[in-house]
Amino acid sequence: MVRTRTRTVRRSALAVTAVVAGAGLAAFPAGPAQAAAATTVGPAGHSCTASLVPGTTATFLVGSTTVTCNQSGNTGAVPAEPGNSSPDGPVVSSLTPATFANNGGSCPTNVLFTTARTVSNSTNGDWTIALQYDEAGSVGTMTIPQAGVVTTISGLASCVVTVAPDGPASISGPWLPGTEAGAPVLDFSAGVTLPIRVTGGLTCPTGATTARFSARYAVTDTTDTTQQITVSAGAPPVEPSPSA
Repeated sequence: MVRTRTRTVRRSALAVTAVVAGAGLAAFPAGPAQAAAATTVGPAGHSCTASLVPGTTATFLVGSTTVTCNQSGNTGAVPAEPGNSSPDGPVVSSLTPATFANNGGSCPTNVLFTTARTVSNSTNGDWTIALQYDEAGSVGTMTIPQAGVVTTISGLASCVVTVAPDGPASISGPWLPGTEAGAPVLDFSAGVTLPIRVTGGLTCPTGATTARFSARYAVTDTTDTTQQITVSAGAPPVEPSPSA
């Protein structure tokens, strides 16, 4: 009985560790059927960095097992004009593949002697961020290309976890505007689901197909640190003038 329970706990822990692979990345689900509001992201052409809000962590959950990392992020840039505005949908820009670590190294799980090392890539497509203005609350959607994150689990077992194994995956969260006290935040703290595929030996959680991820990313303007990245209402589409 003891051995059976131990194996169950280990499998659950490894499943969580696998999730770590997908933490800092993103791809977003399709929006509502109705036309989206016009959106402008600024300042046009400015570079930016997304990193965990100071003092917070990125957490992956599978069942009752968690993995916690204190470093995660991407870099990108607001499109130059006129690409930083969209008359009827989000403004989309490319991101670098996300990084994910704990004090510069592998992330621990809540099971002893089990860690995960994550490597992300853009082999099968770009990482993107789509920012959509909404008067009720703007939304950010991050996209991870197919197999864009691969996590190698070491310790009690040797497993490989692939995020978005069958195609691009998407996660969405509220975009919280910046204030005098801090930068704007892309907020996944409510938790989002990432598809995964696990391969390895008998002790690997090969039956796990999803993992739960939560984190809060501060987005900083690195071109001009006195400014902030903004998501605002864009100009509506121009109606063609009636013919004479």
